Amino acid sequence: MTDDILDHVPRAVFQGPPRFRRREWLVVLGAAARSRRGTVGLSIALLVVAVAVIGPFVAPHSPTAFVTLPFASPSAHTLLGGDVLGRDVLSRVLDGGWLLLVMAAGATALGVAVGAAAGISAAYFKGWGDGTIMRVVDIVLCFPQIVFALLLVSIVGPKIWLIVVAVGISHAPQVARVTRSAALDICEKDYVRAIELLKVPSRKIISGEILPNLITPLMVEIGLRLTYSIVIMAGLSFIGFGLQPPAPNWGYMLNENRVGMVANPWAVIVPALLISLLTVGTNTFTDAIARVAIGVDRPMEEEQLLVGTPVEAAR
Repeated sequence: MTDDILDHVPRAVFQGPPRFRRREWLVVLGAAARSRRGTVGLSIALLVVAVAVIGPFVAPHSPTAFVTLPFASPSAHTLLGGDVLGRDVLSRVLDGGWLLLVMAAGATALGVAVGAAAGISAAYFKGWGDGTIMRVVDIVLCFPQIVFALLLVSIVGPKIWLIVVAVGISHAPQVARVTRSAALDICEKDYVRAIELLKVPSRKIISGEILPNLITPLMVEIGLRLTYSIVIMAGLSFIGFGLQPPAPNWGYMLNENRVGMVANPWAVIVPALLISLLTVGTNTFTDAIARVAIGVDRPMEEEQLLVGTPVEAAR
């Protein structure tokens, strides 16, 4: 009986969405990068990333060496002056950003992966599975992100891996809610229902048909969670729960040098400016991705590439 039904189902149904959607995320990224908003945001973010990545190799002094007087004014020897202990501010700025980026990226990847898995599973399996997953999500959402991270860190200690895990887990509930909402509609599509009739394993349906259609909203979530990760990581470092002294860290530099703002404000202004630029740049580019995804800033030729022609869609 099942075979008779399947014989009358159009072949396009089993093939899922058109092949254009398989590379939709590349088209969206390209369109976002070419838009004015995306170009500005991406340029700002890449500039700060370049400072963080290249900085340790071009720093004029060791970030932990005492080379001048505490809060000394800028000079030819120390272009941004000295910090609270007489270390070169420029060297510490150049060496203090790469770990923040790595930790923020790791927390973002963990949060999006766990949240997407939970959201897709809840949408696909429904029933008691959906209820159980979403109730766990609601429990975690009861704790503000930074409070949840502080709770875990205060119990175990300021370990880098624990900070990444804590911030990542705090992102997962928001990602799960967004992913579940988007996946609910996809799970009801004809091509998903038709493949289920073929007794294809659930994991293959999720990975092969549902997940590829969630790449674009997940890209937006990645950008948003990366922005929040940067802010939370910098905040944790500011209160002493990040990379421990004497290692340089943009967040901790704000705290340790704020007492000398009058003598040498550059020790606070420069790391604060870099954190702000990275956050603004990332958020602006994410906004560009979201606008392209909903068709606001999408050129006509790329709109046609994403949806495909009726002839191509039927093949």
